[in-house]
Amino acid sequence: MIFPRPVRAVIFDMDGLLVDTEAPVRDALMSAAAAIDRELPLPVFMSMVGTTGAHSDRILVEHFGAGFDLAAYAADVRRLLETAFDIGVPLKPGAAELLALLDETGLPKALVTSSSRRAVDRHLPAEVVARFATMITSESVEHGKPHPEPYLKAAAALGVAPRDCLALEDSHNGIRSAHAAGMMAVMVPDLLEATDEMREKTVAIAETLHDVRAALSRPDAEAASRR
Repeated sequence: MIFPRPVRAVIFDMDGLLVDTEAPVRDALMSAAAAIDRELPLPVFMSMVGTTGAHSDRILVEHFGAGFDLAAYAADVRRLLETAFDIGVPLKPGAAELLALLDETGLPKALVTSSSRRAVDRHLPAEVVARFATMITSESVEHGKPHPEPYLKAAAALGVAPRDCLALEDSHNGIRSAHAAGMMAVMVPDLLEATDEMREKTVAIAETLHDVRAALSRPDAEAASRR
C-alpha cells in the first residue's frame, strides 16, 4: 500500500471499522423483523450500512410498507442491541496498534461516524475516545454520508487540507463520502465487499487495519508525513 501524497492526518469511521458493531446490528434488525412475521433480506440491510439513522428508517418504512410500526420495531431492536452490547464490543483487528502508532508519530486523528455521540460513548472505551482531536457524529452535520460534509468538517476541525487526509472506511457510503471530500480513502471491508466502484474511489483495499499500520510505518511514509 503506497499513498499518493504525504499523510498529514488520519480520519476513522467507527462502526465496522474500529469496532465490530455491524454484525450485531444486522442480527438485531433481522430478529426484530422475524418477531413480527416479517423478513428483512440481507440486501436491504446492506443498503443501510454507513448511512444515518434517519435514512435507515426511511429504507425500513419503504421495505415493510403499510401497517409497519417503526417505533415498536425500533424499540425491539434497541432491546436486542442492549443485550448484545452489554457483552462488550471488541475493537477490530489492528485498531489498537494503529492508534498507538499515530500517537507515537503525532499524526492528528479524527472520528467521523453516522452514529450518535451516545453510540460513540457506548461502543468505544473512554481512553480511545480521548485520543481523537475531533469527532463528527450524526448530530454534527446536516448531510450525512455519502455526502462529503462529515469528512470536510473533520478536516477543517483538524486544520488539515482534505487532500492530505487519509480516510479509513468499511462501507461503500463512507468511501463515497471521503472520496467526494477529496481525501485519500482506504477501504477495510467488513460486511460489504469491495466493488469496482470502491477500487476506483480508494487508494487501496486493506484486509485489516494492520495493513494500514504497516503502510504508515514504512520509513519513507513516516518521513513524508513529517515534511
